[in-house]
Amino acid sequence: MPSPPALPDPAVCEQARLSRDPRFDGLFFTAVLTTGIYCRPVCPAPPPKPSNVVYYPNAAAAETAGFRPCLRCRPELSPADGSWHRGDDLVARALKLIDQGALNEAPLAALAERVHLGERQLRRLFVERLGAAPVAVHGTRRLLFAKQLLSETALPVTEVAMAAGFNSLRRFNAVFQQAYGMPPRMLRQRPRAAAGDSLTLRLAYRPPYDFAAMLDFLRGRALPGVEVVDTHGYRRVIGDARSPGWLHVSAWPASRGEPAPHALRLELHGCPPTRMQDTVQRVRRMFDLDADPGAIAAHLARDARLAPLLRRRPGLRLPSGWDGFEIAVRAVIGQQVSVAAARTLTARLSQRFGTPLPDTFAALGLTHLFPSPEALADGDFDGLGLVGARIRTIHGIARALLEGRVDFRSERTLDAFVADWIALPGVGPWTAQYIALRALGHPDAFPAEDLVLQKALPARPAPATAGATRLTARALRAHAEAWRPWRGYAVLHLWREAALASPGPAAGRTTQPRAAATARPRRSTKP
Repeated sequence: MPSPPALPDPAVCEQARLSRDPRFDGLFFTAVLTTGIYCRPVCPAPPPKPSNVVYYPNAAAAETAGFRPCLRCRPELSPADGSWHRGDDLVARALKLIDQGALNEAPLAALAERVHLGERQLRRLFVERLGAAPVAVHGTRRLLFAKQLLSETALPVTEVAMAAGFNSLRRFNAVFQQAYGMPPRMLRQRPRAAAGDSLTLRLAYRPPYDFAAMLDFLRGRALPGVEVVDTHGYRRVIGDARSPGWLHVSAWPASRGEPAPHALRLELHGCPPTRMQDTVQRVRRMFDLDADPGAIAAHLARDARLAPLLRRRPGLRLPSGWDGFEIAVRAVIGQQVSVAAARTLTARLSQRFGTPLPDTFAALGLTHLFPSPEALADGDFDGLGLVGARIRTIHGIARALLEGRVDFRSERTLDAFVADWIALPGVGPWTAQYIALRALGHPDAFPAEDLVLQKALPARPAPATAGATRLTARALRAHAEAWRPWRGYAVLHLWREAALASPGPAAGRTTQPRAAATARPRRSTKP
């Protein structure tokens, strides 16, 4: 049987399967012809004979071929293949929309239209590259999510069906039975305690993963009352004023003398079933859990400047934000000020305009929701310490979002996203690229106007008596062309190096003079 498309080399797959290499978890799946089961490459079961094995690039391709997921290694826990779920490739953008539930109620034609393709062409691209049609990818995705909820939580089956995107319990039971050969309740052979309003999920990643560096980045930018970051984890308020909740993300602990799995622990409190898939996807994006660090490092390490940084910090990931509007406001406030000053100013704004939370949240350090675009579109910012240009820009961003002139839609390319944002008064290339990096988690976002980046790649060796030289934004973009499609990771490595070497107030500024600030500020703050 020929190997499906988009697979690593078969010899690599075989070696990774036999060694249970976690770096390949999610990059391929092993299907066993004699059992009809497909597994992750890290499955602890005795490895089958090579003659009985077929490799597939993803779970949907394996299920399309008639295989069922292993109950021992649980394919629903594997990280996604980041090469297919990120960036501007058509299939990547369509996959992001599917992850967000675009096919829960809309037909395939609507998804194809959103990525500007014909329905037949989109289906053909999916089959060629992933080995499964879009509808099959969507069906596998929601059934595996339901399987995880059934295995790890006490949610009633009806709520599991809702969380997985099914409007009918009968339909959910029928689809689950047809795909997996058992009714959903069979995964709950032992009675469980009452679910309450909280649950815990395991979110796997592909090692290495520098969780400490991720928390360090988020801790320096945490907004008091909205989020709390300590050395152990991240906590923030979620939801809206009608049904607020909160989440906590931490490292998954070891147990029973076994090493800790390559996973983060997500605790959800007060999250309605209909919001669970979106919440999990946001957390995965925020903590960059679907990245393939091996592929990224292999590409960026060709640059002599980046190679030693990648060796020192192989698990560095892109730290995104929870909400796009929140990141956009932070980016504007952070123009030409330090991280600490930007955090103080943003905290004042969020406290004045954010919706207060019930008193029960106070013990968690959470007091209010971040303000909505409606609250800031015409808000009175007097006394907050913001200059007039920043106030006008925040007003303009809020109104543009409400009017649909800018957005955070996943089907947009990076160039289209940036073009719309820099059309707004007060938003320049640095700000737009920074928003793409932190709000979208776009792996190729690149704020070339950033002073730290320009100084990190000097134009020429400087004499000992002269000041350090730096590249222009244009020259920096030209140099970084070789880093595509992972320029965002190069940015994080260079920022991290600068922060550790010299955490002074000048880090992260752009080269644009202050005189231009009154009309169209395009400057960076610290990273």
